[in-house]
Amino acid sequence: MVVRNPAMRWPVAIPNDVRGQRIGRIGRRAKYLLLPLDLGMSGHLSVVPVDAAPAKHDHVDFVLDDGRAVRLTDPRRFGSVHWQPYPVEDHWLLDGLGPEPLSGEFCAPYLAARARGRRLAIKTLLMDSRVVVGVGNIYANEALFLAGIRPRIAAGRLSIPRLGGVVDAVKATLASAIQSGGTTLRDFVATDGRPGYFVHELAVYGRGGEPCLRCETILKEIRLAGRATVYCPRCQH
Repeated sequence: MVVRNPAMRWPVAIPNDVRGQRIGRIGRRAKYLLLPLDLGMSGHLSVVPVDAAPAKHDHVDFVLDDGRAVRLTDPRRFGSVHWQPYPVEDHWLLDGLGPEPLSGEFCAPYLAARARGRRLAIKTLLMDSRVVVGVGNIYANEALFLAGIRPRIAAGRLSIPRLGGVVDAVKATLASAIQSGGTTLRDFVATDGRPGYFVHELAVYGRGGEPCLRCETILKEIRLAGRATVYCPRCQH
């Protein structure tokens, strides 16, 4: 393993005895890749010849025994690399995370239990990784439009059936995004180098002041917990 820049989001600290170990099946928990090392969402991994000259932002190489290396490129250094013995869920970055959004654990009764008595806006609740992981700002906007629910309504005011609609909308939105290869933001590319195309299917995010695609009412844009939030005053209530 070659570490050119240990000053990532958190310092890179990998023990020497990882040399020669086999990388097994790659997993994922929330935004972290499990190799069994975990990696933040910024930047990207690529497979390169081991002797390929590193560019400015190529910080870490995982050197393989076939003459290639898995290279971490991260201009913003928001990513991180950690060593964690099993069980990986005990790592402080993974401990306390909510369920995966496409899992059966994320369901209407679960969300109702987490929303009960909360004055927090439903959009803000959805973006809390302690409640559910993987629902970022774009997908929270889109899911709430699909569910017909205004983003700033207090989560505790929603009935279980309406929260069930939110759960279904989150799952449908993420499934559609995965099918489309993700959402292109700045330098995002898929593993085959192609950009994500879900951005072309966005109904509300980034469209504040434009007509609603469903009813042609002008979409409203507000700031909610510091994040851009767009909704349709007519379709969402």
